[in-house]
Amino acid sequence: MTAGPAPRGDRIRSGLRGPWPVFLGRQLGRFAASMVVLATAAFGMVHAIPGDPVRNALGLNAQPAVVAATRRTLGLDDPLWTQYARFLRGLVTWDMGDSLISHVPVAQVMTRLIPATVGLAAAAFVLAVVVAIPLGLLAGIATRDGRSRGTHVAFTSVTGVFSVVPDFVLGVGLVFVFSVTFKVLPVAGQSGPESYVLPVIALAAGPAALLARVVRVEAQRVLAEDYLRTARSKRLPARLVYLRHALPNLLTAALTISGLALSSLLAGTVLVESVFAWPGVGNQLVRSVLSKDFPVVEAMAVFFGGSVLLINLAVDVLIAVVDPRSVIKET
Repeated sequence: MTAGPAPRGDRIRSGLRGPWPVFLGRQLGRFAASMVVLATAAFGMVHAIPGDPVRNALGLNAQPAVVAATRRTLGLDDPLWTQYARFLRGLVTWDMGDSLISHVPVAQVMTRLIPATVGLAAAAFVLAVVVAIPLGLLAGIATRDGRSRGTHVAFTSVTGVFSVVPDFVLGVGLVFVFSVTFKVLPVAGQSGPESYVLPVIALAAGPAALLARVVRVEAQRVLAEDYLRTARSKRLPARLVYLRHALPNLLTAALTISGLALSSLLAGTVLVESVFAWPGVGNQLVRSVLSKDFPVVEAMAVFFGGSVLLINLAVDVLIAVVDPRSVIKET
């Protein structure tokens, strides 16, 4: 006598106890805990900076009574734990107070600047991936089994240089060559599609070089596997051997490094935006630190750190989709 199908409620409870819900729950829990630590660090870091932000905003000639009244209005005379709780509540409700310098709501400042930074980082990330993965795969194919020593030396030398040159230094060099010397591209600002060229290249060059080196090493490892040797022995077209059999096995390492590359791209925008006077979060962060505009600094520090944590979360989930065995190991 065969048993009938399990009741629907039992199937749902069994699914909720499966590896994927547990995996996702742990990842989200780690993300939430990391965000709390990040927000706490940003709050503590800003309040540890010496100097009075109110006095700096009002000027050295401001009357003490005006300074004291402004501090009370902004809640800076409240106990530190009260200010911390208000800061966390503001992050959750997207109400982080007003800028001490411009008196514009911080949320409005962030909303205005985030698209420019995200657009710049996204364009640089796409360029880095589109260049690095084919370049690394081709270099791995050309240099497998010790072939083409010249290609190996040229590849490692060029990618090694670009992976260690700071992006803002490369940005200054690009401005000197293409904007000052040849005058073919704009020096700074966001004035049209051509204004993206130099900052995108400056941001993408280092991560693309690093990712290409990793893909090349992984390609050489994969090409030495028995199943690739079998595929080549069957005289399959090179397109099928490399794109259908080799490339998918590179994706786990490529996704991991791509996530790190995107994180570094976001961090790199802080200085690159300053070099190119890009109207984004990074450029504003530098100006806000110099002017001690602490509400803006706190919000932008959490934005950059939270973006990195969110990227790492997305990469972990993508790796689990590509390689479901990692979900089972995690749980």
